Amino acid sequence: MTTTAMLAAAAADVADTDDPMSVNVLLLLVMAVLFATGIYLLLERSLTRVLLGILLVGNAVNLLIVIAGGPAGLAPLYEKDIPAEEYADPLPQALILTAIVITFAVTAFMLALIYRSWVIAKRDEVLDDPEDLRVAEQGHFDVEEDADVPEDTTEFSQDDAESKGARP
Repeated sequence: MTTTAMLAAAAADVADTDDPMSVNVLLLLVMAVLFATGIYLLLERSLTRVLLGILLVGNAVNLLIVIAGGPAGLAPLYEKDIPAEEYADPLPQALILTAIVITFAVTAFMLALIYRSWVIAKRDEVLDDPEDLRVAEQGHFDVEEDADVPEDTTEFSQDDAESKGARP
């Protein structure tokens, strides 16, 4: 038996429960793996891996919305004979379509960035900015050395404070 067949059988076994609020554990596992792999790839310096990470996280979000949408139901077309609890909620489906379009737009933008980076620099990696490196090599912030304003910014002089003396 192939791995795909075993996963399909496990998904069918989990999905055949009578509890309307049961969650397909296999979908949760796949979603978690997609999130973890996508975030790992997003932290890489290669733009191609960042693109793959964005795609994986987008698919994981789609699975999350499917899982949160609840169990499958009838088409959301109104009929008098069918109770309202048996209808599927169309909102998760609309959210998934929106997420697919957004993921497609981000993918197209990332592909343009990758292509431009390859044309200009002949490399796919994001390099450190020289200004960021210079700032990182600086020491800590010292208030006395880096202050632009003078130490004493009061409008009263020291002599005025001494002439009034201590208050009774």
